[in-house]
Amino acid sequence: MKFNELNLSADLLAEIEKAGFVEASPIQEQTIPLALEGKDVIGQAQTGTGKTAAFGLPTLEKIRTEEATIQALVIAPTRELAVQSQEELFRFGRSKGVKVRSVYGGSSIEKQIKALKSGAHIVVGTPGRLLDLIKRKALKLQDIETLILDEADEMLNMGFLEDIEAIISRVPENRQTLLFSATMPDAIKRIGVQFMKAPEHVKIAAKELTTELVDQYYIRVKEQEKFDTMTRLMDVAQPELAIVFGRTKRRVDELTRGLKIRGFRAEGIHGDLDQNKRLRVLRDFKNGNLDVLVATDVAARGLDISGVTHVYNYDIPQDPESYVHRIGRTGRAGKSGQSITFVAPNEMGYLQIIENLTKKRMKGLKPASVEESFQSKKQVALKKIERDFADETIRANFEKFGKDARKLAAEFTPEELAMYILSLTVQDPDSLPEVEIAREKPLPFKPSGNGFGGKAKGGRGGRRGDDRRERDRRDEFKKGSRGNDRFDKEKRYRKDNKKPRNTLSEKQTGFVIRNKGDK
Repeated sequence: MKFNELNLSADLLAEIEKAGFVEASPIQEQTIPLALEGKDVIGQAQTGTGKTAAFGLPTLEKIRTEEATIQALVIAPTRELAVQSQEELFRFGRSKGVKVRSVYGGSSIEKQIKALKSGAHIVVGTPGRLLDLIKRKALKLQDIETLILDEADEMLNMGFLEDIEAIISRVPENRQTLLFSATMPDAIKRIGVQFMKAPEHVKIAAKELTTELVDQYYIRVKEQEKFDTMTRLMDVAQPELAIVFGRTKRRVDELTRGLKIRGFRAEGIHGDLDQNKRLRVLRDFKNGNLDVLVATDVAARGLDISGVTHVYNYDIPQDPESYVHRIGRTGRAGKSGQSITFVAPNEMGYLQIIENLTKKRMKGLKPASVEESFQSKKQVALKKIERDFADETIRANFEKFGKDARKLAAEFTPEELAMYILSLTVQDPDSLPEVEIAREKPLPFKPSGNGFGGKAKGGRGGRRGDDRRERDRRDEFKKGSRGNDRFDKEKRYRKDNKKPRNTLSEKQTGFVIRNKGDK
């Protein structure tokens, strides 16, 4: 369905067209009409499916710009997502004159109070900062008509449930509520029953979790060999823009340092970075001043950066939903992408759990050799030299070195001079600077039996191949150590984890289920 078929105003359609959008995504197609009718909606979809526009466009449609009141509130889990949502809402609402402000921790609250006083129709913020502003009476919610909870499951995982409930209790009861979540655990359902009016549940089917435009690969590799394996792959692939995911803040810092040592233009983001540096790093990455962004899952949640060609999962994620969020950074807007996951031998079980969720099997990838890496770097250097020689601006400076160049040409052969230039440009594989990445504790999955090593019949390179072994693996995973609870998001905040987990296709009390793609 096209956006011009969704009963949106001319102002919004003009901005949508400027942004280059024509066709609505499944979550947008199903959510926007319901939201325009004033209904409460629970939208279940992954990051990268267009959720911001799904709630943003109908919200912007209802804003009365002649009234200097805050009419909509968006609650987001992270500063990055709050800033990006604010930017997207501002972009779509620009022609209409909608004022959108973002508030979050890590930045001056006084400046944010000043911005709110200057006027706002929509406020986007993180739970903690929103509560601070409410307590200071700097954020007035009595005129809120639309409340949006974005990435609700992530906010619950981060421990924001009480903050969210406190904020909701201060918003008028006759509001419209739109809630978006990648998963639908019991706590989200309780919010739907407690704080929403007969919400309609729009769900994008699991088979649509990952795009066909992303080629998904894995490499089985020892922990101590990961970094060299990854950088050699980067040398060969020459990604235009890449994101590397690390499990911890320390990992992000060490990977960033190591990539810089190896000559990559890289920066990292994680929760300990001050907001000004975060925004600067993201701006540089978007503008092409960086080749590689290194990030933790939380820091990268909600990133909307076009042109990412490669995602490298240096550490396999601790829960399968995070994998979907990670690879959703690439393969966007009709462009292809590639994701590569590095898996330690004792983590192979997690790979199959991810595949069960995404319903897509990853392909094994052969690591690039030292020689392949070296040859690729030489080709890059040669192409750069050719481009520079074709650049008249650069050639105009040649005459400044004419006398010295002629002296060198008399003393050395052209071949010797060319080899010297290449040796300065390309790192010698035999003298690469050493990079030490501290070992992280492996994920706590230890299957019984023969494990996931070796080659089983019917399998592929160390992957289990028959149904009986797969059942054994699943049973062992369910009975495993309590560290395995990391793969069950419901158990993170559900006190009674003995209850069976509901399937997403069940009809819940108070919900109207609208499944797209389920047969």
